[in-house]
This record gives sequence, C-alpha cells and structure tokens, in this order.
Amino acid sequence: MNNDPLRIAILAPVSWPVPPESYGPWEQVCSNIAEELVRRGHDVTLFAAAGSRTSAKLVATVPHAFNLWPREELEREHHFDPESGLLIGPPQFRALEQQHIAICMEAARDGAFDVVHSHLHVHALVFSRLIPCPLVTTLHGSAWVRADQVVLERYKEQPFVSISDAERAFKPDLNYVATVYNGIDVSRYRFCTKKDDFLLFSGRFAPEKGAADAVEIARRAGRPLKMAGMIEDKYRDYFDTKIKPHLDGKNVEYVGLLTQAELAPFYQQARAVLCPIHWAEPFGLVGIEAMACGTPMLGARKGAFPEIVEDGKTGFLFDSIDEAVEKVRRLDEIEPSACRARVEQKFSAAAMADGYESVYRKLVNSPSRDDASAQHRG
Repeated sequence: MNNDPLRIAILAPVSWPVPPESYGPWEQVCSNIAEELVRRGHDVTLFAAAGSRTSAKLVATVPHAFNLWPREELEREHHFDPESGLLIGPPQFRALEQQHIAICMEAARDGAFDVVHSHLHVHALVFSRLIPCPLVTTLHGSAWVRADQVVLERYKEQPFVSISDAERAFKPDLNYVATVYNGIDVSRYRFCTKKDDFLLFSGRFAPEKGAADAVEIARRAGRPLKMAGMIEDKYRDYFDTKIKPHLDGKNVEYVGLLTQAELAPFYQQARAVLCPIHWAEPFGLVGIEAMACGTPMLGARKGAFPEIVEDGKTGFLFDSIDEAVEKVRRLDEIEPSACRARVEQKFSAAAMADGYESVYRKLVNSPSRDDASAQHRG
C-alpha cells in the first residue's frame, strides 16, 4: 500500500470558526483532525469560515461563521432598494452553505485532492458522484434526523464513518467503512487528582441533554452542581422553567457559556461530569474532556456512552435517576489515573488520526476508485 503523504480536504461546518472558542463540537473535531494530519506530513486543506485558525491551508469560504455574523446584518429588514432594484435583507445561510460546499467541490473536480472528508450532515453528499476522488462523510449523529434519511438513502453506497458503533443504529444500511472515535489534544487538558465536591453539567440546555435530570441527581445526592453551556433561543422556555428556578448560586449555579480555557478548571476540579442524556448520543466530547482531566463521567446507559465509559473503572453508567444517585455515592471508587489513561489510549487526536488515515488510504488505493477516476476523466 502506498504510504506517501495524501492531499486531504477537510470540509468543516461553518456555524462556528475552527476551532471554536466555546461551543462547536464538530468544528473542534475538524480542528483536531487537521492539526494532527498536518503534523504527520499530509497536505491538508481546511474549508471553513473566515476567522478560523489552522496549520493547514485555509480556504475561507464565507466571511463570518454563521453564529458570529454581525448583528446589524442579521437584523436587517427586507426592503426594496429603489436605486438598485434589489430586495435587501439579512444573509441567506443556506445559499452561503451551498457556496461553501461548492468551493471545495470545484477544487476536488479539478484534481486538487486525493480525498475529501465532509463533516456537513448530508449536504455535501449530492456532489459525491461528480468528483474524481472519494468523498467520505463523518455523520456526527445527523442520521438521527429522519428528514435527512431520504438523501442518505440515495447515496448510501458512498463511504461513511461512524463516530461510535452505536451511531450506526440510526441508519444501519449505509456503507460504513469504519468507526473512528472523536479525539482530543490530550495535552491541552491538565490532569488533576485533587477534586472538589461539586458535580458538573456541561452542554446545550436542550431536553435531550438531560439538564433537568442533572439538577435532580445533584439535589438528591446532596452535592453542589455547576452548570455550563449554551442556552439556545428555541430552548429558552426549557431553561426558564426547568433550570432557572433551582439556581441559587450555591447548590445549583449556572456559570455561563464558557470558552475551553474557562471550562478547563471546572473539568479539573469537578467530582464527576453528569451526562444524563435522553437520546442515543452518538458520542460525548464532554465526557472525554473531563476524563482527560482525571474526572469520571457519570452517564446514562444510552448511545455511545457504554463505548466511552468503562463502567466502574472510569465512571459509571445508569438507567434511572435512582441509580445515578447511588452511583454518585460511589465516585471514590474511581481512580483519576484510569480516566486519563482511557482517553490517551482510545480518544486522543493521534488515535483519531490513525483511524482516518487508514480510511483515506483504503479509499484512495481501492481498485474501484481507480476505475471511477478513469471514467470521470474519460
């Protein structure tokens, strides 16, 4: 097998810059992949929003990450401009995302890459039969959305990577070429053996993330709870009714939407990170970030969590709030060093890059790919 450096395109989401300052898990994964592949000597091009930072070649396809778009442009009302004859209004993000994808695909069409790696739901799939190189898609759980499955069905023969074995249950008949776990730069997470008494919830305040359950678990276990994360407009009522009444600054405290640097001390000092999800989460970056700091993960027995947590060794799994409360009382059984070792072995950026390198080379060196490229040239 040819082990020469590869020309790799990473097609990132454009909701946040790469890497994001705070929320933006897919963008963070794209950054981790790109940095590690560059370190290994590959020729990597990152297609992302302006404002992104990378050691790869950056192609900034849109002028701002969508969630950081200037407010005055977002709030611009639709109006007719009599001088130009144009209808003026706020940006059209769907059109801009299509531009983002097309810029990458035009470069791929012209032979710039050996492989394109998409992290964009289903949206880039429609170009997969129109370019001469393989397009591999990491789903990040997007098959969970039933409306997307009509596109997945049409292109199900294309190569897909699942971020856990559990993720495949959303759409089992796709052409999965590998499972590659998300990985982090472990060196950015300081290992800490001395823990405070508080529990930590970090994530979106959405019903499926189980933030209200985290409050109940901490209350019944008699532990303080610190909560960090994004409050989306569509879930403001959930936060206001299920979380806000419990915030007292002592027993339950909301510390805000934090940058990675601001969140790190909470990971290091927490007694455990609570992940009481209500859905089949395809992965859980919060869990491995906390474990890298030596902090155990206490998670619902759903989705990928049984693949992430070694139950009783690097954290605990539970099937009910009652069981979660009981497991909080057993946290002294968990050795911080076991949590750190688990991440170093299975969830590092290096381990993730090993997995994707193997996928890329398998696709690039496939005889069927050579035939497809010849047909495209012909």
